[in-house]
Amino acid sequence: MGNIPLANKPVQNVCVFCSASSHLDTRYYDLAEATGEAFAQRGFRIVYGGAQGGMMGRMADAALKNNAEVIGVLPKILSDRERAHKTLTTLHLTEDMHTRQKKMAELSDAFVILPGGLGTLAEFFEVLTWRQINLHDKPIYVLNAFGFWDGLIETINQMNQERFLHAPYETLFKTCKEIDDLCDFLSAQ
Repeated sequence: MGNIPLANKPVQNVCVFCSASSHLDTRYYDLAEATGEAFAQRGFRIVYGGAQGGMMGRMADAALKNNAEVIGVLPKILSDRERAHKTLTTLHLTEDMHTRQKKMAELSDAFVILPGGLGTLAEFFEVLTWRQINLHDKPIYVLNAFGFWDGLIETINQMNQERFLHAPYETLFKTCKEIDDLCDFLSAQ
């Protein structure tokens, strides 16, 4: 894999990783909608996994409703299972998950992690690892709404304390609990 372009400009394109599940508590869908709306109001273009359902679809719909550009990147194998969103500004279909991840990274100036499952974790750890080994220097933010990521952050902090990380995790990613704070951080980049 070649290098992902380094962040050398203000954040315009925000890649969001989150759940495609349609079986969550409503507070997670509300969070996704609020994120899509807030990003649209701040003028960010959203890059995400391209699904119509779950938090992904709710975020995309809220952003589109507020006149934001929304770019989906979905592997062909998931286009039926996760139902590709049909009204996006742009939808890229990729051959596989690896190509999807690389395409999302290439299109983005920053990464945001909302609550999610294994797919979200895989995406987060991939961009986090790429950052640690200097394949990119784009900011990464974990929106720790409802304390969802507390356990993960504690585990990563233990990795840091036990010297499994090359640098303190705070140099690799930042956390926040509120969407407004997240938007302020992205705008300040």
